[in-house]
Formats: sequence, C-alpha cells, structure tokens
Amino acid sequence: MRGIDRQQARTRRGAGHAGRAAVGAVLLAALVAAAALGACSSSSSGGSAAVTSAHGEPRTLKVMVFNIEYGGTQVSFKKVAEAVKKAAPDVVGLEEAETNTARLARLAGYPYYNAGLQIVSRYPIIEPSGAGGVYAFIEVQPGYVVAISNVHLPSDPYGPNWIRDGKSADEVIALENRLRLPAVRQQVRVLPKVAAQGIPVFVTGDFNSPSHLDYTQAVVGTRPEVKYALDWPVSQAMADAGFKDSYRVAHPDPVKDPGLTWWAARPKVAGWNPTAKDPQDRIDFVYTAGPSKVVKSEIVGEEGDPAASITVTPWPSDHRAVVSTFAVVPGRMPVLVATNQLLLRQGEPLVVTFHSPGQGGETIVITPPADTRIATPSPVLASRPAGVTGVTNGEVTFETAQLPGTQLSVELRAGNGKVLAHAPVWVARKGAKVRLILSHPSYKVGAPIVLGWRNAPANRWDWIGVYRASAADPSTDYYLIWQYTGGAEAGTVHGMPAGTMVLDGGSATQGSPWPLPPGEYVVYYLLADAYTAAAKASFTVTK
Repeated sequence: MRGIDRQQARTRRGAGHAGRAAVGAVLLAALVAAAALGACSSSSSGGSAAVTSAHGEPRTLKVMVFNIEYGGTQVSFKKVAEAVKKAAPDVVGLEEAETNTARLARLAGYPYYNAGLQIVSRYPIIEPSGAGGVYAFIEVQPGYVVAISNVHLPSDPYGPNWIRDGKSADEVIALENRLRLPAVRQQVRVLPKVAAQGIPVFVTGDFNSPSHLDYTQAVVGTRPEVKYALDWPVSQAMADAGFKDSYRVAHPDPVKDPGLTWWAARPKVAGWNPTAKDPQDRIDFVYTAGPSKVVKSEIVGEEGDPAASITVTPWPSDHRAVVSTFAVVPGRMPVLVATNQLLLRQGEPLVVTFHSPGQGGETIVITPPADTRIATPSPVLASRPAGVTGVTNGEVTFETAQLPGTQLSVELRAGNGKVLAHAPVWVARKGAKVRLILSHPSYKVGAPIVLGWRNAPANRWDWIGVYRASAADPSTDYYLIWQYTGGAEAGTVHGMPAGTMVLDGGSATQGSPWPLPPGEYVVYYLLADAYTAAAKASFTVTK
C-alpha cells in the first residue's frame, strides 16, 4: 500500500517441475469435464511434438499473494524469503516488491521472475502479445499454461477507515466505485475471455478493499470495523466476472474464520506502525476462474495470529500472505511470441519465446512496425528459424547492437510468410536516458498537470510522484500525489516508448492534497514501485 493517509506523516503504501500430490479421481474428472466446456480453439498443437488434447495433465498448483512492504526490507528480507520457502508456492504475486523481485526469486530458490508484473515462479513466465500487461502465462507443462494477473489497488482513502470514522454505507460504496473499481476494470473485462479458452486464471493482489463475503449481517458486530453489512464493489465485480475467492471457498464462515491479512503484528519499524485505531481486515486475495478447484487456502503470518497456519518469526511485513492450493487442468498455450523485455538498450540480448503450430518452415523475424496504409510487408531486419516440423515451443535469441533504436515488431511467420503472432519491442539507443516532459512550466491552482515521458523501461508499476521542491528527495515517501504509468504500450513518440498522464485529482491520481496549493514542485519518474528516480522535471503552481 502506498501512503494511506498523507496527513498521518509516513504510513503504509499503497525450470518447471512435476505437479504435487495426486488429487482424487472424482475431482479430476470434474475438472476435465469443466475444461472441456471451454476448450481452446487455437490452432496450436502444443508441446515439443504434436498433441491431440486441448488440455494438459491435471495437477495441483499453489498460488501465493504477498505484499512484502517497501521492498521487503523493513524488518528482514531473509524472513521474507523464509516465508515464501515455508509456504512453498509454485507462483507468487508480489506487491511492493520494488526492485527486489529478482533478489527474492534468487534467495527463495525460484528460477523464473517477471519484475514488471512482480511475479516469481517455479515455471516459465510468458507475457504474451495482446495481454497488455494484464496477465502472463505460467507454462506448468510444455505447451500448457495457466494465466496469472497480479494487482495492487489504490489505498487512500481506505474504506474501513471511513466506516470507523462514521461514514455511511452509501459514502463508502461511492468511494470504492470512484477509486478502486476502475483499477480492476481490465481484469474483469479481459480475464474471463482467457478462462473461456479453457485456461485456469488466477488473480492475486493487495486489493486494499474488503470482501462482500466478509461484511454480511452475520458478521456485523463481531469485529469493531464491521458496523453494517456492505456489498463491497470490487469483490462483487470479481464474483460477477466468474471469479471465486479461494480463501472464502476453503473457509466459508467469515465469523469463524475472518482470515485477516492487514495489518500484521510485525516488529515496529521507522515510519508507520499500526495502532488499535487502525481497522484490521482481509484485503489480500487469490481469486480463480476457469478449470480449477480450490483444495485449501492458508494464511502465512506471525506466530500467535489465530488465522496463520504457516508462521515466521519475526514476521517481516505489515501484510500477512495467503497461499491457496488448487486442482487445475492447464489449457493449451495459444500461438504466440513473447519477448524477455519490452525495452532493451542496443547491445542487450533480445530473447523471444514462441509457441507455433509446428508445421515446419516457421520463422521468428524482427521488422519495423507494419504501416497499415501500405500493402507491402515491412522489411525483415533479422530472422531465426522457429524449429522444424512438430516443434512448437522454443526460444531464439537476437543480438541488438545493429538493430535501429526505435519501436520494432517481433513476428512469428508461417512457412508461407503469413504472420501468425506478433509482439512489440523497443530498442533504445545505447545510453539513451528517460525523459520527463511537462506541458507547461507553471499551472494555475486546480488546473490539470499534463506530462509525458520517453525511453522509459515499460514496467507496469513505474509511477509518477510529485514532491514539494523543499522536500524533493525521491528516495523517501514524502510525495504528495502519484499515479502509476501502466507500462509502455500507451504509445510512441518518434518510434520510442512514450506515455502521457494527466494529474487532475480524478480516480487515477492518488494522494493529497488536490488541488496542489501555490508553490514550487518537482515531479519524478520512479521505477517499479520503488523510490528510484529515472527522470525529473520542475513546475510551479500559482493562484
């Protein structure tokens, strides 16, 4: 959670292996039947040789969500890794990993990670073309996948605080509809279509919002923060989209098993520490849809917490983690190409993962983006064969030193030259710097602040932070207002990844105050949910 209340000073922010133990034949039969209802229609044949099934082998899969708090360094990063190792998940969705996703993967013994999506995994992670940063595939069996989306919703204002402070149900619902519901709009729009292809889908996240399943009439009065029943919009939207709340499936009684995940009783640290006035609630979730079935769900937390069945001492985060076990039938991977990074510098290797029909003669080529106004195909800048007949999965590597510094397209082509799949990639000139550009040097109070950036590394959780000029230290959390950039697919300027943003106090702009009062300010482009500045610009606000 990156700062929940800026008026309270520094506060909380807002290689594969076989499946585990076999599950019962009845359960697996039910899953196979469910998967058949959403059979994938892709022409892909899957695996390293042709296969006839649209589904992989039934297996168990453990999925964990863990907000590790400010990069996991508040108490002990080793304890963060210990918590992951004790829970032994196959896939972990992290929040507030900052720049430590790779570090955690190494320390906890996971061979795969995606820093942009803050995911670590025992299995290969493939961010396919067309996913737009919403999800990635986890290849749990050659040619067969599950999908995962990892989210971190806005924190401030926090709904349970409003209930504590006497706000009405209508006021809290209006807040959730304005602030947090837009943050899952892509998930509820895109992911049901993935599940309908027969692919199990998981959504992990710190939702910063409780569940409608926990605020029932039966729960009212059993916890101080539950003063009335409430149909929390975000959890209801997930349910309406076909997602199941794995913890509540495994523990259906919210009175008996509240499963509170925030706040956790970690040791006191410099900055924010919880007090009795801070409501405790269940805001960290592992949701599932598609051909999967909940087997169990556990809380990972501090010794002495009644909900925690897996414990670490001292507990290293202000959030407890959730690890859920599922019986799944993985779906066949669609035909695709995916790159190891969206933005590379000239000289860095470009690794392309592909899944092809395996009909022979297929190639991976790099071209300039196609101009749809011109009928002739784009010239091929580099090419590699995508295996031979029957080979459908693989990786090829391209050297980028001689590629132009611009936006490029990676294409999977059939033997007849037809483009089967494509993905964007940007190659920046060696030494190119991130640039942050403001529309004006000065703005009137309340006027929208329009800014843009170029050459950014395309992390989904890069963010823009505005500081008072007198406290402009990007290594701290003394920002006033902030907003996530959402990655690089927003557009290009002169062929390079670029984006624009409007800070106007709307639902996407977090923090306070808004409008900014008259004064001098510094705005930073900060990397991967961390306090690492890549670029800055200055502006003033006048009456």
